[in-house]
Amino acid sequence: MVSDNGTLEDLRHQLRGDSLKKQLSAVHALAAAGDEGLETLKLMLLERQAEPATILDGRIVQVLYATQQEPIRDFLTSHWPQGRLPMPSDLAIDYSPLQASLIRQDFQEADRLTLVKLCELAGPNAVRRKWVYFTEVDQFPTVDLQTIDQLWLAYSEGKFGYSVQRRIWLSLGQNWDKLWPRLAWKDDNIWTRYPTGFIWDLSAPDGHLPLSNQLRGVRMMASLLSHPAWQETP
Repeated sequence: MVSDNGTLEDLRHQLRGDSLKKQLSAVHALAAAGDEGLETLKLMLLERQAEPATILDGRIVQVLYATQQEPIRDFLTSHWPQGRLPMPSDLAIDYSPLQASLIRQDFQEADRLTLVKLCELAGPNAVRRKWVYFTEVDQFPTVDLQTIDQLWLAYSEGKFGYSVQRRIWLSLGQNWDKLWPRLAWKDDNIWTRYPTGFIWDLSAPDGHLPLSNQLRGVRMMASLLSHPAWQETP
C-alpha cells in the first residue's frame, strides 16, 4: 500500500522509466494511492503532452477517466477534448467516437465502431450494406488504418489491434487454422459465438480484438493483415 512520500516517489520514478510493464504497474498503483497518486498521473500527462502519445498515455487516460470524478474528467476534456491520441485521416473520417469508447474501456462498442469506420473507408456502398468486401481493403489509406490500430494499441496496453494480429499471424507461418484458436475466435473447430463468446476486456488473449474476420472470413482478414500500412512506421 502506498502510504508515504518515499513510496510515491518510487512510483513516480518507475513511471518515468523505460519498462512499459513497470510503467503500467505504477499507473495502477498510483491510481489506488488516492488524490496524490491521481495528481501524479495528471502531471505526467501534462509533462508528456508535447510528445507522441503511447500505450502509457492511453492507460493513464483510461485510469483517470474510470475514477468517475468530474474534476478529473473536466481536466481530461479541457486538455484533450477528443482524446489524447491524434486521429489523422486521409478521408476526413471522424475517429473520435472510437477513441471515446476505448477510453471508457467499452471494447464491444469500440469493435462495432471499428466496423463502421471500415465501411466508411470502403465507401457509400459498404456503408449501406454494413460490411466490407475484401477487394475494398486495398484502397484503404495507410494513415487511416494506422490511426485505427494506434487507438486500439494505446487503449489496450498493447494487447489489441491489427498490428498485433499480424505479428501473431506471421509468427504462426501465416497459418489461419492456428491463428483462430490463438485469438480465441475458434475452439475445437467451432467458431466463437458473437457477442457472448467473446471477451470484452483486457483478460482476453493478445489480438482478440477487433473482430474483423467475423465479417467475411479469411479473405477479408488476409487483405487487412497484408495491407501496406503495416510495412510503414506510423
